[in-house]
Amino acid sequence: MFTTKLHHFINLRQYLKPYNFRNLSMPAIHNHQKRFKSDLYEPDYLISMEPDEPVYDCLNLQLKGYDFALLEACQSQIHRYAEVMGIQVDECWATPAQQLKVQQFKSGGTAIEAEYNLNVYERNVQVTDVPAWALGTLLRVSRAVLPEGCTLRVHEHEIAHEEVRYVPDNQLIELKQQLEDMGGSRADRKKRK
Repeated sequence: MFTTKLHHFINLRQYLKPYNFRNLSMPAIHNHQKRFKSDLYEPDYLISMEPDEPVYDCLNLQLKGYDFALLEACQSQIHRYAEVMGIQVDECWATPAQQLKVQQFKSGGTAIEAEYNLNVYERNVQVTDVPAWALGTLLRVSRAVLPEGCTLRVHEHEIAHEEVRYVPDNQLIELKQQLEDMGGSRADRKKRK
């Protein structure tokens, strides 16, 4: 009896096909290959009609404050977040500190009550080719990371921002002025003749 049931089961098995669980939701197209959006052919005129995403060429995130250690930590966090978001950080730099002399006068007079010497430090993060959608997110994160007492300004990069970075060499400037007073360099004298 056992052998007849087994033989009957083997005969039924050859008529049954294994069930395909992958195509459970779409049994009508299980013989066709799935098509992805990237596989579709799109004519060139349709691609050119898509709106362009605005991209900012070169922006400086300028941090200013009275504590250099806090600015340094904040700048490194903004740099790290920008890289995580896929924004290209071109470079970061510090500018020389601005020294401010603040005087507090006595009320109703011109006599000085207190005098303070403050240093204002500045750090910059330069980002390039920033999509418009990513800039808003980066600015929100930058404001959230910004320590108390510090300011954040965002502006396009200009040549003046590049020149502020460098400390002038006064000794070299004096030597150049002396050389000009004496008649210029030999190459300049040859050009004049």
